[in-house]
Amino acid sequence: MDMEQDRMPPASEGEGVRVLLPGTLSEITTSLTHYYRGELGRMTSWRDRIDRTSNWAITVVAALLSVSLSTPTSHHGVLLFGMMLITLLLMIEARRYRFFDIYRARIRQIERCYFAQILAPDPNSGSEWAAVIAGSLRHPRFLLSYGEAMHRRLKRNYGWMYFILLLAWCLKISTPKLQTEGTPALQAHSWAYVIDNAVLGPIPGLAVIAAVVAFYLGMLYFALRPDRDEGEFGHGEAHV
Repeated sequence: MDMEQDRMPPASEGEGVRVLLPGTLSEITTSLTHYYRGELGRMTSWRDRIDRTSNWAITVVAALLSVSLSTPTSHHGVLLFGMMLITLLLMIEARRYRFFDIYRARIRQIERCYFAQILAPDPNSGSEWAAVIAGSLRHPRFLLSYGEAMHRRLKRNYGWMYFILLLAWCLKISTPKLQTEGTPALQAHSWAYVIDNAVLGPIPGLAVIAAVVAFYLGMLYFALRPDRDEGEFGHGEAHV
């Protein structure tokens, strides 16, 4: 008899498996609590990945500044290479931030519209928060575009790193003492001197300076553009 039961044919394709959903208020509250903990764990995990990328970027900037400014024989191209690495790390962090923003938005919905209502009910608070989260679970999608994520991280973190690298690069190509050993500690007295020091291999110094200026003007415009209205997810000032 047991063997016959073990060999029973599987359910037909048209027969679905019935999922037992929470039926009482206590069961719903328990399920929501566990869901909140799960989303909080995923958000924390992606936040940790973002912090790691920022730490890598800070380490790269510190290392390249140490190499370039402490050694007179080092080339100013080291700092230009640092700008490229920081841009690469910014792109990686923007991708991670897009995933983080999904879970952050869900967490904020639960905190603002459920837990805050328990502590201090607000009749003006939105009542569609559960439908918003359910829609996000059924059809996950990014809430920020790649460009918007880069803009946010550039404005809040990476802008300072770019600024420090630019100052170091200007100091490197304009200070004779940082160019070759044994040179008197005199400041540059002419624009031609700076152009000569900005030469990068076969690329003329004027072209290198123009490229750096164009790059930073583009970054400045990108960082200072107005933020997008986040609508339902834009409540509060304490965000990353």
